Amino acid sequence: SPTGRKQLIMVSDSDVNQMGLAAFAQMKQKDKLSTDPRKKGTIDCVVNSLVAQLPEDWKKLPWEAQAFAIDSPNAFALPGGKVGVNTGMFKVAANQDQLAAVIGHEIGHVLARHSAERLSHEQLAQVGTAVAGAYIGRNASPAQVNQLIALLGAGTQVGVLLPYSRLQESEADRIGQELMARAGFDPAQAPELWHNMIRASQGAASPPRLLSTHPDSADRARVLAQDAPRLAGAYQQARAAGRTPKCG
Repeated sequence: SPTGRKQLIMVSDSDVNQMGLAAFAQMKQKDKLSTDPRKKGTIDCVVNSLVAQLPEDWKKLPWEAQAFAIDSPNAFALPGGKVGVNTGMFKVAANQDQLAAVIGHEIGHVLARHSAERLSHEQLAQVGTAVAGAYIGRNASPAQVNQLIALLGAGTQVGVLLPYSRLQESEADRIGQELMARAGFDPAQAPELWHNMIRASQGAASPPRLLSTHPDSADRARVLAQDAPRLAGAYQQARAAGRTPKCG
């Protein structure tokens, strides 16, 4: 992985990317899309700023961002370069830097090939073989399609909660916070996003699904706060180099 961790990968990037593209197309057909140009513009700006800092091979993907008119705060990124953000995220992301924190985290999952890793483990468990075929739509039941989308990283959109492992979550946190700093977003805002998510869950009938799939939010915020000073130099260098996103 980008952090040097050894991974079990039994599926090709090409296959996983095709699965992500097909899953994203299905979600855009099924879910209500936002018609708010301001929110869409902010999301596009943040995604483009982050993608500009990816390695060259990853920049070449057909990156696309979509705002979904869903009140629950959530975001995801799929293999193949597809990013989805619920408009409910704007209730907890107080500024562009906090939005970059959550989107950077989700892109971190893609960069670390976490979907391919999960599919590979599912195949070893003799569960994922049939599911992996769902992306081409051959004899795939709705449940199989939803399970595939969940394995790829957008499970909260389809009602199937398949959280990443804590190791993968920590890895995506680290990658995402470094990515946002290099893009000119303040890495100190990453822990603030999680504090906002925790506050949003207090007194609620049910916590935001993003919290359901990201355990130990207080610990996560603490680690991100500890890492922020280490990334201050990269952030300052980015700003000095003219990387000053104005995403609203």
